[in-house]
Amino acid sequence: MNERSVLEFIRERGPVSRAQLSRDSGLSKPTVSQALSSLEAAKLVRAAGRSSGGKGPTAVLYELNARAGWVVGLDVGADRVRGAMADLTGQIAARADEAAHASGATALIRQVAEMAHALAADAGVPARKVTYVVVGSPGVFEPSTGHLALAHNLPGWGRQGVFDDLRAALGVPMRFENDVNLATIGERWHGLGRDVDNFAYLHVGTGVGLGLVLHGELYRGATGAAGEVAYMPIATADPHEPANLRRGALEASLGAEGVVGAARAAGMRGRLTPKAVFDAARRGDVVAADVVAVVARRIALAVAAIVPVVDPELVILGGGVGRNGDLLLAPLKQELRALSPFTPRIEVSALGADAELHGAVSMALDAAQDRLFERTGDGRGVAS
Repeated sequence: MNERSVLEFIRERGPVSRAQLSRDSGLSKPTVSQALSSLEAAKLVRAAGRSSGGKGPTAVLYELNARAGWVVGLDVGADRVRGAMADLTGQIAARADEAAHASGATALIRQVAEMAHALAADAGVPARKVTYVVVGSPGVFEPSTGHLALAHNLPGWGRQGVFDDLRAALGVPMRFENDVNLATIGERWHGLGRDVDNFAYLHVGTGVGLGLVLHGELYRGATGAAGEVAYMPIATADPHEPANLRRGALEASLGAEGVVGAARAAGMRGRLTPKAVFDAARRGDVVAADVVAVVARRIALAVAAIVPVVDPELVILGGGVGRNGDLLLAPLKQELRALSPFTPRIEVSALGADAELHGAVSMALDAAQDRLFERTGDGRGVAS
């Protein structure tokens, strides 16, 4: 539809005149004028002043009405729950970051809903003005059943009815999305993947997962499970072990528990976490440095298994383990050259822990635009 094309063009380009819209979009001037009238009536776009400079009369410039709707992105993990609220331009108006109440689904649902409502209050926006919410978490959401599968790190999160309970608690339209997929979308929107049509985002943290952008679009696979590389039967002594089958062989050796296990096997003692291991390596601890080298080799093995299948131009490393690029990148690249003739560019995410939130906000903006766009033809408009 012409209104949708014009709205998306204004969202991407910022303030533009009717003549610019017609020239750059390929739509006729009467078509652009009609679309703008409809979008203005719905309060989705507004006049943003007039052009300046050049010869001839100035022209009215049009921009997206940032306050026509609001979105919330939430990232739910085993350790932290993080959220952001943004206007329709993606400008963040409020943020939150809390320790996760991950003892069970009921407590976590309450926390997520309370955070969303608090974000609206912090931004000075009535909760009823929130147009859409996207909640990211580990696992694969099955829309036909409302069931979130493979969310082993969040107790009770995969039980039947979690989606309906959370939607009721939020009180606004929402969707679930895999957290690694969201991080990948975040990289495509604001990160290293912004101008790359084919890339992979490899998350190595508490869990292990992969996001794929192919031909400029997020690739989900037949059932939404594309990228569940935690279940690749590699990098562990016995992929048939029940624990490795449940969580995935690659995750068992490469996720947070795998890093701690490698550290203990190497002789490190005390209260160990991946962060403690990497911090010790930075201080010059020889044993910790050896553990980091083991982790780098395991990541290289995962990359060597993935790259020949999809041939990405770029592999982005993220997650609490993967972000330690100062220690991992050199040995990882060295091992990859020894393992494979395929050596794509490998970089560490510049978005850090914000990648998932960027992706959640981006996805929520797309959904909000669709919902608000439906109002352009019914005469009701949108409150500014």
